[in-house]
Amino acid sequence: MNRQIICALDTPHLDEAIATVRRLKDHVGAFKIGHALTLPNGLEVVERLRDAGADRIFLDLKFHDIPNSVALAVREAAKHGVWMMTVHITGGPHMMAAAAEQARAFGEETRPLLVGVSVLTSLDQHFLTEHLGINRELEEHMVQLSKLAIENELDGVVCSAHEIKSIRAAIGPRGVIVTPGIRLAQGDTHDQKRVGDPGQALADGADYLVIGRALASSPDIEQTMAQLGMTR
Repeated sequence: MNRQIICALDTPHLDEAIATVRRLKDHVGAFKIGHALTLPNGLEVVERLRDAGADRIFLDLKFHDIPNSVALAVREAAKHGVWMMTVHITGGPHMMAAAAEQARAFGEETRPLLVGVSVLTSLDQHFLTEHLGINRELEEHMVQLSKLAIENELDGVVCSAHEIKSIRAAIGPRGVIVTPGIRLAQGDTHDQKRVGDPGQALADGADYLVIGRALASSPDIEQTMAQLGMTR
């Protein structure tokens, strides 16, 4: 098993997600679920996946609302024993602090990790500047938001492979870095603009790598893990 690999369950079908968990639970360290699976099935899906063998669940709902609403969302999600969850850093310091306070209420051993999202991997510099009106360079923008996240008691951040080095230098060793958009050398990028290689991402300072279709649809998981350079 490679504990640094998180398999994304990008499906609305619970039976399919359960089958994937059963097939991959001895190879990866966690499973990521988002709106596609939780909206039709509810947060009870966490228990169903845990029963199938998913020891750690990464709940990727990217909470972004007023502080009280996000605090309530974190509390309810934490009741289901999720391992990690996401919030948008642009919700601001008060929102992040409220989320962190709710997470801490569950105790150091059982509380969820909170990681902040700054710029989605589906966005690039053109969109950031021309459509959102943000004049900073994308990487500089992400570094500044990542520092803000750690200053406001989040456990870490999400970033693409392109920004790992700069963000690791900015937040130091204590912040967790989760990197999506990891692909096989010949893999499709799908809707993501900023993708990367698993070995380089880890070497640059990522703690966890999120891999979706390459694992979930693999006919030979051992071979795929070898191609990713992630066998242990």
